[in-house]
This record gives sequence, structure tokens and C-alpha cells, in this order.
Amino acid sequence: MAAQVFNTMPFSLLYHKYMIPVSNEVTSMVLSYVEEKTNGRPLDMALDVGCGTGRYTLPLAPHFKKVLGIDICDSQINVAKRYNTANNVSYMVASAERLPVENNSVDLVSSGLAAHFFTIDKFVNESVRVLKTNGCLAAHGYHPSSEIEYRDLSHGLNTVMSEVWNLMWQQSTTPDLTQTGAHMLDQFQTLYEAIPLKDKKWVKDIPVKFQVSVPEIIGFIQSICVFQIYLEKNEKEAKQFLAQTEERMRDVLGEEADSARLNLHMKHYCVLACKH
Repeated sequence: MAAQVFNTMPFSLLYHKYMIPVSNEVTSMVLSYVEEKTNGRPLDMALDVGCGTGRYTLPLAPHFKKVLGIDICDSQINVAKRYNTANNVSYMVASAERLPVENNSVDLVSSGLAAHFFTIDKFVNESVRVLKTNGCLAAHGYHPSSEIEYRDLSHGLNTVMSEVWNLMWQQSTTPDLTQTGAHMLDQFQTLYEAIPLKDKKWVKDIPVKFQVSVPEIIGFIQSICVFQIYLEKNEKEAKQFLAQTEERMRDVLGEEADSARLNLHMKHYCVLACKH
């Protein structure tokens, strides 16, 4: 069900526009880890697995000779190609469980906001296969909750947003999404434990803050695949919930609803490993 949602052009465009911004904190952490483990050697290739529309792929471009982004969904890849601004970045449709590169050929296998959808053991085994000696694996995601900070109105806004996350979890009880949600809630502990490499670390609760408007929050909600599944199951109810959510936020903000830039706080997590 989740894969079907991602493999539509309207959703892929929505995802590209409204999914939470790329975390510079996490990207810097990953790149620093790679530099440390490779002793500053020239980096040939990075592989971004589950690259989606390329949002976490492009930041790798200045640091590697070439970057390949792969995703199982045609529409995600098509959007990634449309917005590709780097000559050394390419994209193709391929599976996380069968990486389309040779053994010992990659300096970094990276995955941003995607590994919770993978078959973990197969992804890990494939990553180890393709990594060079001292090559690195990095997978990160965000905890499915958030806090809004805005003057003295934070409590009212967070009351609304907490109901959004509660709804997302209610809609995540389908068999194909239960495990996905579990991986997000345990902050990739299952992934960390599945990695057979001795040199690995697990960084939890990485604070990330960015500013959003009310329309951008509404767009973000729509960019979550679980909401799209809700929309498919009960379009009228889902649209009504979304409209009510925006109306309630605007009621809390009052005259500032159109101009307010809200601080959205989320927590990321990252699993890092090095092949020796």
C-alpha cells in the first residue's frame, strides 16, 4: 500500500515540495563520519538508497566523484531527475534489497527517511557487500512526533498537532505499515542490531528545528504516506480532518495566521557503521 502511494506523480510532487526540509545536522554528521573513517581519501561513489525525489541525494554531490540515487518507485525517480542540479548525480529505479552495483565499489551507502520501508536484513547484507574497505553505511530518519513553538501560543498549536500524529498512528495499523511504524518508533534499533559490522554507532534524539507556515504544515501532513492511505480509504473524512486542522491552527494564531513562521521541532536518529 505504501509503495503504491509513493508511485504516483501527484504524491511525488507533493512529497518533494512539502516533506520536512533536509536536516543539515544529520547530513554534516554523516559526512564527518565518512571523512573520519576514510582518513580523508578521495571519495569515488556514494549510493543513496530509497532516494525518493533526491532531497538527500544532492547534498552528497560536492563530496563524491559520482552519486547514484535509487528508489523502487518510478514517479519518485522521475521527479528526482526533473530537479537534478548536479552533473555527477544520476538516478535509477532499483530495490534496496538488490543494490545495482558491484562488490566493494561504494564509499558510502546512505539512506534518508526511507530505511523503515526496507526488508532490513537484506538491505544490510547488500550494503556490506557493496561497500569498499573503510566504506560507510548511514541510515537516518525522524521520530513521528513534533513540537511547535510560537510565542505564547505553543500549547494550543501542539494540542492540534498531537491529534494529527495520533490519527497517523491509527491509520498505520495495516499489516504492511505496522512494522514500518515500529522501525520509526525504535529509532532504527532493529537496523542497528542487524548490522554485522563491529564498528558501528547509533545516535538517537538528534534535535532539528526549522520554520514553517500554516500552509506548509498542512502540506507536510499531506506528504506523509499514511495520510494518503487515509485519503484513499475515506476521502471525505480525510479532507474534512485536514481542513479542520488548518482551521483550528488559524483560530489559535488569530490575526497572525497568515504571517506566522512557526518553529517546528523534531528529533532525528542515525545509524552509522564502517566496514573494515
